[in-house]
Amino acid sequence: MQHQLLRVQGLCAGTEDKPILHNIDLTVGAGETHVLMGPNGAGKSTLGHVIMGDPAYMVSTGSIEFDGTDVTDEAADKRSLAGIFLSYQAPVEVPGVPLYSYLRTITQKRPELKMTARKFRARVGEMAEQLDMDSSFLTRELNVGFSGGEKKKIEMLQLLLLKPKLAIMDETDSGLDVDALSVVSRGIEAYRAECDGALLVITHNTRILERLTVDRTHVMVQGRLVAEGPASLIDDIDAHGFEQFEHPQANGSGE
Repeated sequence: MQHQLLRVQGLCAGTEDKPILHNIDLTVGAGETHVLMGPNGAGKSTLGHVIMGDPAYMVSTGSIEFDGTDVTDEAADKRSLAGIFLSYQAPVEVPGVPLYSYLRTITQKRPELKMTARKFRARVGEMAEQLDMDSSFLTRELNVGFSGGEKKKIEMLQLLLLKPKLAIMDETDSGLDVDALSVVSRGIEAYRAECDGALLVITHNTRILERLTVDRTHVMVQGRLVAEGPASLIDDIDAHGFEQFEHPQANGSGE
């Protein structure tokens, strides 16, 4: 039986003045690839941020269990160290912090990932080449002045370095051209091949899913999970859109 890596039960969450997620139940097994789809404003990104422990959102009821431990009240850094990774729609810029130094620091916080400086340089160089990333980027300030595609490559570099047990990819394909999307897809494939980690891919279109083997598909509308099925559900959404799942709900929602 597949180990339950992530287990969300009866989750209701939102901001201080606005409920967004309503009674969410979601289970992701170790090594599985799940897709969360839905129209804009459905609450998909909110769910990813709540699982990651973003303090902008509050859990009113329900629980989040990760790898056998209740993390509902844990801070985001604790969840990261436990093995959860979130790829942001719009990665933030951090002036004054060189990318290489940042990567070195975050890996040093994980005892199982520690290595000598020489091995680390070699490892980062290999992955940069794998992602078609110019090595000069490593000396630049984190995300400062980078294009959208370059920022996504950096996230893929972090993903491969950190080897998380669960990677939540939040609209990773948003705004990418064909070449950048191909590189990001290769990064995700490499993560699955090298780490056998679980994926929760949040998206409202299916371009980034073409090269993935999907285990389960979930549909969110107005902050509620309204449908679940196999990978074939993605084709159904491609053909018929989300209107088949949309219906009035008692509560408002948003992303």
